[in-house]
Amino acid sequence: MIIQKKFLISEPNFERELFGNFDENIKLIEKSLNIDVTLREGNLILIGEEKNVEAANSLMNELHTTVSKGKSLDKQSILYSLSLLNDGDENRIQELEGTIVLTKKGTPVQPKTLGQKEYVKLIENNDITFGIGPAGTGKTYLAVAMAVQAFKRDEVTRIVLTRPAVEAGESLGYLPGDLQEKIDPYLRPLYDALFEMLGGDKVNKYIERGIIEVAPLAFMRGRTLDNAFIILDEAQNTTSEQMKMFLTRLGFGSKAVVTGDVTQTDLPSNKKSGLVQATYILKDVNGIGIKELTDRDVVRHELVQRIIKAYDKYEKKEAYKREKKEERKRQNK
Repeated sequence: MIIQKKFLISEPNFERELFGNFDENIKLIEKSLNIDVTLREGNLILIGEEKNVEAANSLMNELHTTVSKGKSLDKQSILYSLSLLNDGDENRIQELEGTIVLTKKGTPVQPKTLGQKEYVKLIENNDITFGIGPAGTGKTYLAVAMAVQAFKRDEVTRIVLTRPAVEAGESLGYLPGDLQEKIDPYLRPLYDALFEMLGGDKVNKYIERGIIEVAPLAFMRGRTLDNAFIILDEAQNTTSEQMKMFLTRLGFGSKAVVTGDVTQTDLPSNKKSGLVQATYILKDVNGIGIKELTDRDVVRHELVQRIIKAYDKYEKKEAYKREKKEERKRQNK
């Protein structure tokens, strides 16, 4: 049965935020929930099947609350809100509150998914946190934000950012330039996040004074890092020995975050990822948090989610084929 339901708008910015540029937000909601939304005398009229209208009304309530708290709505946030609605968790949208830091331009940095929120909480409550997930889940960006927050609160006196300098089969010795020029491309994502949050001039000043250190993982050997926030990025490319070395650098008053994507390992086939091994060995150790982010936590272009899902489906299919092939081999022996 087709019904109509009026949704009263009391927040002056809600209409603009809800409809979005070229009405892209409202069109997305209409298509996803199979309803029509029209404006009448400054309020919304929801038209469609009763269950769809009720779902839309529930979504509007949550989005209205979000906007009334000064937040903006974009396509990504609408898509995520719709996914929570489908799971019956639309009331959890309001859990995505709490600014970590403000960027140089004054934009708040905050979790955009429940998975990201849990990740940030783990960083707050543990001395070592592993953030594992595909590209676009914010694992590195949020870790840098938490490091900047800790520094601004005087919880640490320096920030140390590191990556293993082995990717896609390349070796630093074959790259042009001096050592700094060789390692900078590997560390660029970390620089970019810092520049956005602190500004280029301040970051460069802090690097000169040793307050911020950005270096390849090999530079960590033999050191003890006290009163520091340490981030190991692209950790899927560490060997078991490198990972153990890094984790044992943690000194007094320090916190470490290890990020990586276990599906993107560039190590030789005969080398086991230190990230995979560490999360298995340390999963029950007190003071260590492990968060696995998924395609639902991707906050890049929505196509990235579909790409990740397609690859996951393909890899599961190939794994199943290999398992069946091995089973047939065993049966034929």
